[in-house]
Parts: sequence; C-alpha cells; structure tokens
Amino acid sequence: MADPTPLVELPLFPLATVLYPGALLSLRIFEPRYLDMVRDCARQGTGFGVCLILDGYEVGDPALPAAVGTVATITDFHNTAEGLLGIVAHGGARFRVERTRVLADGLLRGEVQLWPDEPPMEVPLEFGLLQTILERLVETLGPHWRDAPRSAYDDASWLGFRMAELLPLASSERQALLELTDPVQRLVELRDILPRFQRP
Repeated sequence: MADPTPLVELPLFPLATVLYPGALLSLRIFEPRYLDMVRDCARQGTGFGVCLILDGYEVGDPALPAAVGTVATITDFHNTAEGLLGIVAHGGARFRVERTRVLADGLLRGEVQLWPDEPPMEVPLEFGLLQTILERLVETLGPHWRDAPRSAYDDASWLGFRMAELLPLASSERQALLELTDPVQRLVELRDILPRFQRP
C-alpha cells in the first residue's frame, strides 16, 4: 500500500458553495484577511482551499468548514464595479482537512491531505443520456464550457463534476458528490437525482 502524501498547509476560504475540480470560481474580495490571503497566494504562486460552510457565514467570525474541499488557484484579477477586488480561481485537487488553526486576523489555515486526481475512465454506455443532458445544460447554464472538446464528455469524472456543477442541487448534495471517489458512482447518484427535474 502506498504511503500517504505528506500534509500540506493551506489557507482555507469557507464559502457557501462547493468548488469542483476543473471548475471556475468568481469571488469578490473585501475582508482584510482574504485580501492578504490573495496577495500572498499571488506572490508565492500558491493556491487556497475552498470548503463548504457547515456552520457560520462567509464574513465575520471564522466559519466551520466541511472536511473535504478543493484547491483553488487564482487565474485572473480585476476590479469590480463596486471598486472591490475580483478574482477568478480554477479548481484543482481535492483534499481532506486534518487540522485547522485560526490566525490572529481570523484567517483559517488547515493541514490537508491532497487527494490524487481521478484516473480517466470512459463513460459506461448506460449513462449516455447524461452526456446529452450535459450538452443542453452547457448551452443554457454553462457557456464557459461550450468549447470543451467532445472527448471530455466521454470521461466519467469530467462528466460527473460538470453535471454536479450545473444542476440546481442543494449544498449538501453538491458536497456529497465532491466527496465520492468513484466517478461511476457519481454518475449513478446524478442519474437518480435527475427525475426531480423532469417536467410532469
């Protein structure tokens, strides 16, 4: 059995959303602790951890984060119409938080175990309908994925994460799909969820 990867320390950004590997996340940054975090990440070329908030809020006192999150790497900066700092980040590896500590400024830092990427796996034939549904979702809800190669739709991991990203799911459902490590099982869960969105 392979030795586990060493723990990595990351600043954590608890949010009321789930970030999936490969997804894009747009944020407006205004709290000093997160402005400092963004500056440090940009200067050092490092990422930060995005975790779903289980208890608390995005602003104010440190919130309780979910144990499994996703590394976010900043890819773009801009100024918003309100004069705030806007960033776009790209979802990378998933991780499990082993320990956390709160810095004096309220920033949460965590020692995390990075998860390996899911290996490429062809979508089983019985999930072909999910590929068709995702194409429709991309047309209406995910224009940033319109240029994705057709081969991406044939990868079980990519298909599952994109469907979980675009479907109007509850936060708890999104988190559960993030935590699954079997891409085909994720497709099973999504297939079972779909009847909820069918018109009567």
